[in-house]
Amino acid sequence: MTPPNRAIILAAGQGKRLLPLTEARPKCLIELSGRTLLAWQLLRLQAAGVGEAVIVTGFRADAVEAEVARLGLSMPVRLQFNPFYTVSDNTASCWIVRHEFDREVLVLNGDTLFGSGVAEALLSAPAAEVTVTIDRKDSYDADDMKVLTDQGRLVAIGKTIEAYDAESIGFLRFSSEGAAKFRDGVEKVLQTPEGLRRWYLSVIDELARSGVDVKVASIEGLEWGEMDFPQDVEALTRLSSGWTV
Repeated sequence: MTPPNRAIILAAGQGKRLLPLTEARPKCLIELSGRTLLAWQLLRLQAAGVGEAVIVTGFRADAVEAEVARLGLSMPVRLQFNPFYTVSDNTASCWIVRHEFDREVLVLNGDTLFGSGVAEALLSAPAAEVTVTIDRKDSYDADDMKVLTDQGRLVAIGKTIEAYDAESIGFLRFSSEGAAKFRDGVEKVLQTPEGLRRWYLSVIDELARSGVDVKVASIEGLEWGEMDFPQDVEALTRLSSGWTV
């Protein structure tokens, strides 16, 4: 399968739960085993054959721009500033780059660290309008983005759903048709009073419940993690300590 030629990284937030580590830098620039989280993401995407990356920035956008310049990647990287990052959740970041959803595209949370094989598993998954990368474990906590599946299909996704058997790692693939439906869903959500406070995955939940072809791709056994709390930094540093790209 030919990889999507564009990946969108949602990295506008400061990551206040990581203070004081994020007092002067966004969490995507926290260093893990000699590289920033953002550097690991971009290098993995480049290695998987993705053609370009678009990073939605907000807090300390200048620092993100400097990091991209320092990396000197062969993959083109563009930045798009979200001026609403202090008063909105990540659905607004998707709205800021809605014009980028004009083709098959990947979307990646800015706080998701993933190891070898994860991007490849998503890219090689069976065709679907939307594909959500998932993992499974013995128990889940309140902060996990839970997923209910049925024979490879996503039935529901959200932090508060009552029935679930997996979690989203924050890495999605959209076909060109799925991208258009997602873009329209984002536009619709942001016309509601609560729109700015919505996660973009709530749009995926609505699409799945409306009959859109949303499937899951499991990366069970592969290495990944997300960075939300100070203890996650130590855990992800250990996880990535032996990684190479």
